[in-house]
Amino acid sequence: MAMGLVASHDYGEALTKSILFYEGQRSGKLPPTQRITWRKDSALRDGFEIGVDLVGGYYDAGDNVKFTFPMAFSITMLAWSVLEFGQSLGTDLQHSLKAIQWGTDYLLKATSIPGFVFAQVGDPYGDHNCWERPEDMDTPRTPYAVSKEFPGSEVSAEIAAALAASSMVFRPINRGYSARLLKRARMVFEFADKYRGSYNDSLGPWACPFYCDYSGYQDELVWGAAWLLRATKAPYYRNYVLANIQNLDKSSSFAEFGWDTKHAGINVLVSRLIKSQTPEPFITNADKFVCSVLPESPTVSVSYSPGGLLIKPGGSNLQHATALSFLLLVYSRPLSKDSRVIHCGNVVATPARLIQVASSQVDYILGSNPLNMSYMVGYGKKFPERIHHRGSSLPSITQHLQHIDCTGGATYFYTNNLNPNLLTGAVVGGPDIKDSYADSRADFAHSEPTTYINAPLVGLLAYFKSH
Repeated sequence: MAMGLVASHDYGEALTKSILFYEGQRSGKLPPTQRITWRKDSALRDGFEIGVDLVGGYYDAGDNVKFTFPMAFSITMLAWSVLEFGQSLGTDLQHSLKAIQWGTDYLLKATSIPGFVFAQVGDPYGDHNCWERPEDMDTPRTPYAVSKEFPGSEVSAEIAAALAASSMVFRPINRGYSARLLKRARMVFEFADKYRGSYNDSLGPWACPFYCDYSGYQDELVWGAAWLLRATKAPYYRNYVLANIQNLDKSSSFAEFGWDTKHAGINVLVSRLIKSQTPEPFITNADKFVCSVLPESPTVSVSYSPGGLLIKPGGSNLQHATALSFLLLVYSRPLSKDSRVIHCGNVVATPARLIQVASSQVDYILGSNPLNMSYMVGYGKKFPERIHHRGSSLPSITQHLQHIDCTGGATYFYTNNLNPNLLTGAVVGGPDIKDSYADSRADFAHSEPTTYINAPLVGLLAYFKSH
C-alpha cells in the first residue's frame, strides 16, 4: 500500500516533536520551561468577567478559542497513549505528563463550580473573523457553560473520561493529584448522566458548526463510564456500561472514533475490561471495527488514497488516520496475547496485520507517500510551511512588539510567504484523496493542525520507536 521511498523514519524524533506541539497550543501564563519560545502569555483574564478563573488549557487548532469538548478528548487520548505505551516514552514521558496536566488543570477549573461545566471560552465568530496572535487578542472572551437547566452531557462526560484516564497516569507519580482528578471525574460524570441533553441545544449558536455533536451524547456517557470503570473497577460503572451500550446509535459505522463519535473506542476499551461468560457486544463490535478499516476486508467502510492513506469524509482527515490506527495497535495486543485472529468474511486478519496497517499510516504521515513529504511540521526535509495557524503565521512578539489588530493580520494570512514561526510537531489535516497537498493557509480543511490529530499519534510513535 505505502508509496514513496523515504529512508526509515526516526520515530523517536517524531515522538518528541509530536508532544512539543502542545506547548505551542498553550493558553494562559506560560512557564519558564516553555520550549516553543515564540509563543508568549495569552488570554490571562479568561473567566474574570464572571468571577471564575478559566485561564489556561489549549487552543484546539489554528484559532484562539478554547473548545472544551475536543480539548477533553485530546487529553483522554494523550492519557490513553501514556497508559498503553508509557514504558516506550523514555525521556518524553515527563513532557507527556506536562502536556496532560496542562489540560487537566484547566478541566479542573472548568468544573470547579458545582452544577456548571464550562464548555467554551471565546466568541467563535469574533475570533474567526480576525487573524490575530493569541497574545494580541481583543475579541470577546465570552465563557459559555452548560448547567442543570441547559445540559451538555457529551462535553461533561468527555471531561469525566479525560479526568479518569489521567488519574491513572498520575497514580504512580502524584497520588494526591490523581485522587483529585478521579473524584472530580466521578462528580462530573454524575452531572452528565443526571442532567441529560446535548450542548447543541443550549450552546448550539456558539459550539456549532465548529464542534457540533452529530452523534448524540449517549456514546460519551458510555465512554465516560468505561474510563471510570478502568480507573475504579467499581461494579456501578460496569453495570452502567452494560445497561447503556444498547442506547448507542446502531446506524453508526463501526469505524467511527474521534472527538464526536466514540463507538469504536468504546468497543476496543471495554473488550479488555469486561470479560464475561455471556456473549457481549464489545469483542464482536471491536472485530467489526477491524474489518471496517482493513483495506483488504470485504466490509471495509473507509477509503484509501492511491498512496495508501486512510480517508474519511470531512476536514482534518489525519485525525481519522491517527485515531483508527491507534485503536488497531491497542486491539492487536489482546489478540496477540490470546493467539486470536479476526475473520472478515474470507479474509483472515492477524494481530501483525493490524500493526502493519497502523504502521503504514504513521509512515505515510512522516513522508512515505507519493509527494515524499512529511505532514508533521519540522520533521523531515519537506513539510507544510504555510499552515492555517494564527500564531505560527504572524510575527512573534519578540520580532514585532506592536499590537497587530483584527484586520492588521490579514496581510499575513493572504501572503504566499512561509509562516515565520515553526509550530514544531504540528500535524496538519493532510492531503486529499488523490494524495495531493496545496500547502495553502486558506485551505484550512487540509492545512490546519489540531490537538486531537496528535494525541493518538503520541502513542503510535512511542510504540514504533521501541518496536
